[in-house]
Amino acid sequence: MLFILSLAAAVVAIFVYINAKKRFNKAESTFALAGFVVATFITFMQCFTIIPAGSVGVVDFFGSVSQTTLKPGVNFVNPMANVIKFSIKTQEIKETMNVPSKEGLSVQLEISLLFRLNPEKANEIYKTVGDNYSEIILIPQFRSVVRGVTSKYEARALYTSEREIIGKEIESELAKLVEPRGITIEAAPMRQIVLPVGLTQAIEEKLRSEQESQRMQFVLLKEKQEADRKRIEAQGIADFQKIIAQGLSDQLLRWKGIEATEKLANSPNSKTIVIGSGRDGMPLILGGN
Repeated sequence: MLFILSLAAAVVAIFVYINAKKRFNKAESTFALAGFVVATFITFMQCFTIIPAGSVGVVDFFGSVSQTTLKPGVNFVNPMANVIKFSIKTQEIKETMNVPSKEGLSVQLEISLLFRLNPEKANEIYKTVGDNYSEIILIPQFRSVVRGVTSKYEARALYTSEREIIGKEIESELAKLVEPRGITIEAAPMRQIVLPVGLTQAIEEKLRSEQESQRMQFVLLKEKQEADRKRIEAQGIADFQKIIAQGLSDQLLRWKGIEATEKLANSPNSKTIVIGSGRDGMPLILGGN
């Protein structure tokens, strides 16, 4: 529309300028010339459009939508066409909803959805849905998928580490429905979960019992390992003693006694040694300092 108006203004300005020149009206001709320059500049600028960063442009020429999208930056376009800009940045939808659990309980859930538009599908989104695609396609499907997934899990799963598994399943199920339409799902983080009155306390008590049971199992396992260690140590000592006993003989003991006597005899301490008076003829050490 602006292109037509500026073009018409430029044509009028040039006619005014010509007539003013014929009548030698310098002020009017100067004003008309300035109007012509401004109108021409505006007309020329309508042949270009600027797509901001993080966006793409869809060209609609009287109902005929271009198969290609305009990239960020300055683009040359038909000045008669309408350019619709779509953001391809990551966007967030926040939802607070009551969802069912596997036990049939109603759980209040605050959840976010991070998504972005596939730039290659922007023209298809515009032709089949429009620029409010998130309200028409995404939000209804998101709500349906969340309720469908949570109904397969017990309420305690939303309260424990299993919530990460639930979030991943929501992402996967939703992606199957909307990604063919050109919407990419990035994440579905759960912000807050409000369980029915009394259920939170029951879950916490059950978790404490499970943790205590796991702790006792650990203690029993540790005691069993310690008992096994002592049993193995005792068996090793017994085997060692058995081997030593089998290797000892009277001749070996007598020889070790002689070696010990020689060492004592050579020591500076005073003592009295009676040779051959001990048991089996071993020397006797009667005294010393």
